[in-house]
Amino acid sequence: MILPVVRDPRFVTIRRGGTLTDADHRLLALWAAACAEHVLGLFESARPRDSRPRQAIEHARAWVRGEVRMMQARAAGGHAMGAAGDLRGAARHAAYAAGQAGAVAHVAAHELGAAAYAIKAARAAAPEGESEGAGRLECEWQRNQLPGAIRELVLDDQRLRNDICWSVFDC
Repeated sequence: MILPVVRDPRFVTIRRGGTLTDADHRLLALWAAACAEHVLGLFESARPRDSRPRQAIEHARAWVRGEVRMMQARAAGGHAMGAAGDLRGAARHAAYAAGQAGAVAHVAAHELGAAAYAIKAARAAAPEGESEGAGRLECEWQRNQLPGAIRELVLDDQRLRNDICWSVFDC
């Protein structure tokens, strides 16, 4: 469970009663796509012919550009999560990261899911005894990718949801 029980109005668009601007929603989607793409190779090395996670990331970016509708990006995210199916470890987490990135178009709060699963993928891919360090490096990389306009929002979201996101944001 990566979504809070009570929705944070900062991640609900203004037209739906929250405070999130469309511009910030798009930035969240781009950041989530970057997080997922950073670990995508972990999935693609396990399933080189399965393009569903890559398509979810591409759909997230296409949604930002106005080239696909929200439902298309969301569906692509669901297909990416389906690609995780019988996988374990890094490949599975990387597919979930891509799926969460695709879902940001629908629910902006999925941005943290993409980041959290990417960190889990990095941890799982690390050699024995190095998973915590690999997770910390991935978390720091992600934070360095944050656009200034959403930086404080995301960092606060990480603080608030760290416990339900496997405590991966302790970096």
